[in-house]
Amino acid sequence: MPVEMERHDRVAVLTLNRPDVMNALSPDMIDDLEFLLDQIERRTELRCVVLTGAGDRAFTAGADIRHMREASPLQARAYARRGHDVTGRIESFPKPVIAAVNGYALGGGCELSLACDIRLASERARFGLPEVNLGILPGWGGTQRMARATSPGFAKEMIFTGRQVDAAEAHVAGLVNHVYPHDELMPRAMELAEEIASKPPWALSAAKEVVNLALDGDLSGHLARELDAFALAFTTEDQREGMAAFFEKREARFQGR
Repeated sequence: MPVEMERHDRVAVLTLNRPDVMNALSPDMIDDLEFLLDQIERRTELRCVVLTGAGDRAFTAGADIRHMREASPLQARAYARRGHDVTGRIESFPKPVIAAVNGYALGGGCELSLACDIRLASERARFGLPEVNLGILPGWGGTQRMARATSPGFAKEMIFTGRQVDAAEAHVAGLVNHVYPHDELMPRAMELAEEIASKPPWALSAAKEVVNLALDGDLSGHLARELDAFALAFTTEDQREGMAAFFEKREARFQGR
């Protein structure tokens, strides 16, 4: 399978699994990823996702260029649309998604990580949007998400030069949340995922939706959506359990209701 799925209690781990080609993003891999996300969304016991790459070299080195080399403009647009579909699916996925970037995250691979809610990096990780070196530009959302995750100036430098940045520079720029020694990456990613998975799922989903609105520009409208989400949280059993546990000085037991 181009993408492997493992379940660890309430956490689903998705592994991009084409290590012989540095986990390059083929159409089959994109189809697999979307299929597995559909499965995870339906399984209420799964509350958080960790996305990583097989092997020690790459998260994913990006789109498989063989599928684009002779593309017509309409074919290129359709291919970019598939990229928009999968990155949009991750960004709007109702459960938190953590990228555990274990190596190269280039082109579409970098854009895939940018669609995730939180990015953790191995000290070996390298990020880049090198499309300009192929005579093109990022087409899977990188022009927008890189600028929002970091700054317009940093995004333009990466896109205009095509240069790669290491994990330390990515961290300083705000591209990744944390950098860990390579062997600690997955344990730390699982630790964070398990902590998130212990929280009430409705509140997580609503919070993700509202935070994603933050850079869209319509502040008053987004604040109104936050008010609605905050009020609706008080219709859930998890809200009553969380507040009861606080006053009873015990750990909350969230059931997803």
